[in-house]
Amino acid sequence: MNAEIISVGTEIILGSTLNTNTYYLSKKLWEIGIDVLYHTSVTDNPKLLEEVVKIGLNRSDLLIFTGGLGPTADDMTKEVISKTLGLNLELNKNMEDSIKDYFDKTNRFMSSNNIKQAYLPKGAKFLINEIGTAPGIYIEWKEKILVLLPGPPKEMELMFNKYVIPLIRQNFTIKIKTINTIGIGESTLETLLIDIIKNQQNPSLATYAKEGQVDIKIVAKGNEEEKVNILLDEMVKKIDNRISEYIYSYEDETIEEVVFKKLKRNHMKIAFCESCTGGLVSARFTRVPGASEVFERGLVTYSIESKMDELGVSKSTLDKYGAVSEQVAIEMAKGLLKKTGVDITLSTTGIAGPTGGTKSKPVGLVFIGIATNNNSYSIKSIFNGDRKSIQNRAALKAFDELRRFL
Repeated sequence: MNAEIISVGTEIILGSTLNTNTYYLSKKLWEIGIDVLYHTSVTDNPKLLEEVVKIGLNRSDLLIFTGGLGPTADDMTKEVISKTLGLNLELNKNMEDSIKDYFDKTNRFMSSNNIKQAYLPKGAKFLINEIGTAPGIYIEWKEKILVLLPGPPKEMELMFNKYVIPLIRQNFTIKIKTINTIGIGESTLETLLIDIIKNQQNPSLATYAKEGQVDIKIVAKGNEEEKVNILLDEMVKKIDNRISEYIYSYEDETIEEVVFKKLKRNHMKIAFCESCTGGLVSARFTRVPGASEVFERGLVTYSIESKMDELGVSKSTLDKYGAVSEQVAIEMAKGLLKKTGVDITLSTTGIAGPTGGTKSKPVGLVFIGIATNNNSYSIKSIFNGDRKSIQNRAALKAFDELRRFL
């Protein structure tokens, strides 16, 4: 089954409202094995909406509409679709009573125009709206399915998950696996997997780029769960054989969660001292539930004085090599190790920009230091982007280096 998502509303076309419904529905439909081929947005114009409906019926099996089910004159989705399909609208007494009850329970006055929401195209069925007045509608028409959903995201999501998915779910098993990668761009990743991507059928594979990371989602389908699992495992092995050095998780985890689990498994305590990342590494790590089991402290040693006072970085090292250097990154990490007595420490020092760079030390230059009682070293990186992006990428790199070390 293929689908088209049609968003109705002038506010969406004008950019006044962010269209999160399409993003949400596309993801959910893909997860249940329905291919979304088209996204369409249209203003509150009956003629244009009618054209969109006709086009959709000619090219898609499933049309999902969001918006235009309210009580006002510009809410016309149901009316236009009914006219286009040649279906009469009939007042549904049960729905009329339900809408009245909703207003009574919430101690609100019901305007007469709310009654239009109780009209139903002949042969269709209502979809219950548990947190609003606008019911959804499910229509089966000439081997096509049309689903009308309210525009407010909370109402739409609840209705879709509870009432629509059971009606449109394909009668077979679907399994999804997410592989998380780091340290490789989407274009390079695609090049390494290009033959797998081009020849994919079942399982299907898609890449999703995020800042500094790329996720690979694999969807396998079939009538027998055991065979679906085999298909999924075979695809994972193919990908692992190509890019294992960049894979940090097969469980759709954050890089911080992976580092936390490795530290916990090894009964190790960690501490961070940050300059250019300004506490971002510590902040991200403390988002992981249970981080206190392995995290001893985080220091933001931003100034030269704080590096000397808090971490014992020598003035001669700072004078000779500068605050942004391999030597200072190592001394920061070793100084924190000595101060805290933890098992491992990590430092960051760099130039996040937009100013402060030189020819020999450009904006985006970052050194990450790692120290234990037996070893200490630093990693040099140069990141592109604005200040925020450089800081985010440096934090991700820090966690990736910890993961590799551990």
